[in-house]
Amino acid sequence: MDDVLAAWPGLGSLAVLLALLLGHRLWLRLLGVVLVPEDSVGLVNKRFVLFGAHRTLPDGALLALRGEAGLQADTLAPGVHFGFWPWQYRIELQPFITVPQGQLGVVESRDGAPLVGGRVLGRHVDCGCFQDARAFLEGGGERGPQLTIIPPGTYRVNTALFSVVFAPALEVGDNMVGIVTTKEGAPLPTGEIAGGEVPGHNLFQDGQAFVDRGGFKGLQEQVILAGRYFLNPRFVTVETREMTTVPIAHAGVVIAYVGAPGVDVTGESFRHGNLVGKGQKGVWVEPLDPGKYPINPHTHKVANVPTANVVLNWATGKTEAHNLDANLSTIVVRSSDGFTFNLDVSQIIHIPRTDAPKVIARFGSVGNLVTQVLEPTIGNYFRNAAQGADAIEFLKGRQQRQNDAKARISEALAEYNVGAVDTLIGDIAPPDKLMKTLTDRKLAEEETVTFETQRLAEETRRALEQARAVANTQARVVDAEREVTIAAFHAQASVRKAEGDAQAKTTNAAADAMVLTTVGGAEAGKVQAVGFAEADVIERKVAAVSNEHYTTIEVARHLAGSGQKLVPDVVAGGSAGSLVDVVLAQLARAR
Repeated sequence: MDDVLAAWPGLGSLAVLLALLLGHRLWLRLLGVVLVPEDSVGLVNKRFVLFGAHRTLPDGALLALRGEAGLQADTLAPGVHFGFWPWQYRIELQPFITVPQGQLGVVESRDGAPLVGGRVLGRHVDCGCFQDARAFLEGGGERGPQLTIIPPGTYRVNTALFSVVFAPALEVGDNMVGIVTTKEGAPLPTGEIAGGEVPGHNLFQDGQAFVDRGGFKGLQEQVILAGRYFLNPRFVTVETREMTTVPIAHAGVVIAYVGAPGVDVTGESFRHGNLVGKGQKGVWVEPLDPGKYPINPHTHKVANVPTANVVLNWATGKTEAHNLDANLSTIVVRSSDGFTFNLDVSQIIHIPRTDAPKVIARFGSVGNLVTQVLEPTIGNYFRNAAQGADAIEFLKGRQQRQNDAKARISEALAEYNVGAVDTLIGDIAPPDKLMKTLTDRKLAEEETVTFETQRLAEETRRALEQARAVANTQARVVDAEREVTIAAFHAQASVRKAEGDAQAKTTNAAADAMVLTTVGGAEAGKVQAVGFAEADVIERKVAAVSNEHYTTIEVARHLAGSGQKLVPDVVAGGSAGSLVDVVLAQLARAR
């Protein structure tokens, strides 16, 4: 009919003019004219075919490609179409399909070749985003859900063949990764849990390229980074997870569950597990440095091993931020004398970066290292140490016990590639009776120290007072010392003066003695001469009178010269006696 109208353009114009004149769409339809609006597509259903080889559809077909009766693969584009007589054609106007921004169209075909080989999605056929139903069917399009999606936009889709539903585009946020599981592709090999990375499929947005390049069905090792992706939800499911983070002061040891079979690189020096190279299955010998990594947590596990010093507390209720000591508790020990007491211990360890993979290969995690090695090693050491000493000795030898523990534990942990930085004994809670004994003893010792301190203080005070007294008398001492010095000088002067005087007197005395000797000799000679002369006179007098008369005469002469009254005024009775007797009696009375 379109060929006839093209050959006779005037006929079409006449029909349009007639329709306008009649003013009713019914007349146009009766004349076989179909008006398709600019935002719609015409779906054609041919009621019957009277003549020709292609009168009915092939078995199993739903759309006609060769003019058979039934739904037609070809649609009517917007515009005027002629020759579609109402008794033979039923025309249904279908609006364009518009896929909004941020969404995608998921297509399912009602017709086409059946899916084969266990596939669940129809392969891609170049059909202009499903706008050319004929190209789809003739190009081998398959019936069922389609691998190809329709991106945002407006499309003339034959909805008799294709059903389209909208799905949101995938949004992967910052610092997140998308973990992909595909529903189409080759089966995974036995023993594998995920498909390896396949290039050239634009991060799973080109499903057909993924399948053609040998992609496997199931979990994928490759992840999707931050961004927006048009992924067919019937082809892939995506789980978003945070990126793997290796904190500061940690080493990330990678345990790969996928990859080529690993070959151990440690040799005979390490026999507690295999360490393999990057990309191989097993524990990677080279750890990750601090940072964020887009790693699939289902195919690779990253064990963060602290490379800074780690403090572990054997103390009930005390836990560090790393939480590795959450299950550790205060150590209960028993001394040799039967006392049971609690002991808090802190152990500081260090795992070198290069040894972190060995720790994971041996134990699986740092938590297992604490549980399997550190907890029994440290607990048993202190229990054994306590049983080898009595309680008081253990308490007094705390520092020595601590040093011994550090050495022994360092030696034990070195076998596990762990460094023991320090071992610290914390709070010790001995029995109350023992504590009272120790407290009383300590109080007595402190009192002794106090008394000794007081004694020393008294001695110091006494010395201070003495020093103060000495200081106070120092001026007088100085004065006295000066006076002593001056007196010494005076004494020396006096001695020298005395010596001088004595010498002078000695000289004078010697001179005087000489004079006296000389004078005395002369005087003696004189007196002797005089005496001899007087004696001679007296002798002569005595010779002239008797001795008694001479004595009386001499006494009277001397008394007369003294002025003494010799004769009393009254002489009472008796004989007169001698004159001498009278005089002597008078002298005695006068005295």
